Amino acid sequence: MEFIRTRIETQVMSMTGLALGQLDLENPRGDPGLFGPQAVCWRVHGDFPSMLIGGICALMLQMLHPRVLAGVWDHSNFRQDMLGRLRRTGQFISGTTFGSTHDANWLIEKVRTIHARIRGTAPDGSTYAADDPDLLTWVHVAEVSSFMAAHLRYLNPDLSLEDQDRYYAETAIVAERLGAREVPRSAKQISHYLEVMRAQLVCDERAREVLHILQGAPAPSRMARPMGKLMMQAGIELLPQWASALFGIRQTPLRRKLIRLGVNRSAPLLRWAVRNASIHRAKRRMGVL
Repeated sequence: MEFIRTRIETQVMSMTGLALGQLDLENPRGDPGLFGPQAVCWRVHGDFPSMLIGGICALMLQMLHPRVLAGVWDHSNFRQDMLGRLRRTGQFISGTTFGSTHDANWLIEKVRTIHARIRGTAPDGSTYAADDPDLLTWVHVAEVSSFMAAHLRYLNPDLSLEDQDRYYAETAIVAERLGAREVPRSAKQISHYLEVMRAQLVCDERAREVLHILQGAPAPSRMARPMGKLMMQAGIELLPQWASALFGIRQTPLRRKLIRLGVNRSAPLLRWAVRNASIHRAKRRMGVL
């Protein structure tokens, strides 16, 4: 049984930002980082299954914004290395959530430096910049709203509205440090923002190509392939109905039910197996594990 547990954990960890090996989440001792263990974002971001599902959903939502998609398309190698992109995104989220103050600040400045160099022209002739405050806000909201949706569906559907608001207020701090502005800080504000943004979103040939690449993304190993496929399907199924309609995705109620059943049966196994994820390392740093 221990062999199986270790094998599963190794496969899971290979898909996370920890596989990049750049962060020491266990030191310095007692450093709470940007938030500390009492934060709601520690609870939300500490669950691998729901975060992976939410991350897939978030990426698809983000790519519906033409200028965000243009920046990623022109300046990222995601088409050749989708797993690498997911790892880098995971590193930023886990590092700014669970990392030491130094590492969280380092990651934020690193991303700001990268963003400052990304400029270009979208296919429709509009110009884009990765450090555009409005684009940063869209990327952030697509991300955190997807994480919360996955958390409510697959981990804790009873999370109070007060705690949901706390989560959005906490994570807004990182978005604002990156340069976002007028960042929604409550569930109500998030819902209103998404409704307003729908008029700017488009599913074009490039966005459909991103969906195709995601669906065909290779798993880190043969053993992880079935779980990876299920998580990919769950991320697609998590999309809001209006976003699914833009992509032309049609899933029957039975199909949706089977995906959710598959995740609910598989996620406890992943949670049992993983003992050395970012949240566990951060808790050891804080002396609460």
